[in-house]
Amino acid sequence: MHVQEMIRTSPGEAPVDIDVLASCIEACFECAQTCSACADACLGEERVQDLATCISLNEVCADICATTGGAISRIVHAGSLPLRSFLEACADACASCAAECERHAGHMEHCRICAEACRRCEAACRDLLATIAA
Repeated sequence: MHVQEMIRTSPGEAPVDIDVLASCIEACFECAQTCSACADACLGEERVQDLATCISLNEVCADICATTGGAISRIVHAGSLPLRSFLEACADACASCAAECERHAGHMEHCRICAEACRRCEAACRDLLATIAA
């Protein structure tokens, strides 16, 4: 809710649909938090060495999602922002992280939740990409 309010109150016009932008920003920050929490949960698992790839992808995805969410939050006045590059990188990171977490989702609930958050963020990034000019 606050994301949309902040975009609407900015003196200037967003170059994309505000609802799609706000959904993407929210998905990015939610995914960043979820990936960080999943990495932490993986570190507590009994066979943590088997989760090295999952942990690494979680950490990378969290960083990319947080960066993307922050960057696209400034879209109204950041005319030269490489929006497509941010969104493509975020969607790709989310897809990779989700695929890895899905491998563990059957026996680790935190990975199931993380995979879902990653898939939501991936879709939100792709939705926003579809609304911007090439």
